[in-house]
Amino acid sequence: MRAATAHNRDQQVIEALEGFNADLDDSLRQQKYSRMSASAFSFFRGSNHLYWQDLYRDWHFSLFGGVTATQTWLQGDAHLHNFGAYGSHDDRVRFGLDDFDDGIVGDYQYDLWRLLTSVVLAVRESDNLKPEALPEIQTALIEAYLETLQGDTDTAADWAAMADTTDGKLQAFLIKLAGKKDRQRMLDKWTCCEDGHERRFQPDHPKLAALGESEKASLEQALTAYQATLNDEVPGHSRQHFKVKDVARRLSAGTGSLGTDRFYALVEGQGDGDHDDVILDIKAQQPPAAWWVMNTRERSEYARMFAHEGERHARAFQAMARHPDPYVGWLELGDQVFSVRERSPFKADYPTDKLHKPKHWKHIAKAWGRILAASHLRGARALSEGGAQAFADGVLARALPQQQAFTDLLLNMAQAYADCVRNDYEAFCRYLQG
Repeated sequence: MRAATAHNRDQQVIEALEGFNADLDDSLRQQKYSRMSASAFSFFRGSNHLYWQDLYRDWHFSLFGGVTATQTWLQGDAHLHNFGAYGSHDDRVRFGLDDFDDGIVGDYQYDLWRLLTSVVLAVRESDNLKPEALPEIQTALIEAYLETLQGDTDTAADWAAMADTTDGKLQAFLIKLAGKKDRQRMLDKWTCCEDGHERRFQPDHPKLAALGESEKASLEQALTAYQATLNDEVPGHSRQHFKVKDVARRLSAGTGSLGTDRFYALVEGQGDGDHDDVILDIKAQQPPAAWWVMNTRERSEYARMFAHEGERHARAFQAMARHPDPYVGWLELGDQVFSVRERSPFKADYPTDKLHKPKHWKHIAKAWGRILAASHLRGARALSEGGAQAFADGVLARALPQQQAFTDLLLNMAQAYADCVRNDYEAFCRYLQG
């Protein structure tokens, strides 16, 4: 009989996954696991808590950070599919970070490591790239990140990836998207407008479910109170015109967040007609993945920073987003706190599966690096006056004098952790197969 040890990685991974997903009912847990089993990258997306469990106290952070000066608002789940197209009331399409459910204040390297690991996993799944192309793609991202911090921090922080500020395949993607998507098309996808009646959600939509009268009334009442959480300094909404037209339960959304309570609300737009109506995405917020590995002192400090998870999400969104959603806020429903944000008419992931050449991967990797750096600068600026410059100085003072060592560490850590994820994924698949 083989003795059990404290280093049975397969067992640790399965126990962590089962513990983290214990509150899901069997059908939702099975659905989530099915999505995670699609690939090592899908597994990585659905197991952010494992990443934080593994790397939260890694000593390598001390080499190029791990101090107050290198802390900022983090996306907290940085992977290449948490970058996407978005846009709201001004109908301009942007490309950037679009998910802040795991937003947290911490060392910049947590986002860099996770993003670079996701790049390794995605590139390895491509049938058209040789392994030797990977370091060049990663290095392009790292260099873009550092170069962004070296410029004027206010200019860098205010930059956004749009059709007129980018080039190449990313520019082509944004131009094509602006021609394919708009608010009317989004409303046609999710809602219907019968003659003589207000617009409402499609009653037979496969991703929506009707609410009972009591639950519907509670949600509409919570949406009335939610308006007090809106930031009036962000243009694009008006409490005077706010009117809820319909609500519904959102089904089967996400990978890591699958099973989280989620609703859509259709609210009156600011115009006279209904062509400008807004769909609000209302999502139950849990503590970010980083919270689960914090010690008692860190959790106490966290509790002092945020009244609840809805506030944390809103602050992360407003700090890091270049063009904050005017509808970002929160509401309380039952014993849960929900984030509220607009569903963008231009919501779309960048199609990395259509990238077949190293130069195309390097191009988008540079954009990811620049976007992440700009988001970190905005996050630091939101934390304190002069914070963006202090953050840039703090990172550059540690990275530039040893830039090759900095790059080598990132390359090696990302590729080594991607190997670990691959092994964990294979253990997970064996577990599912019984």
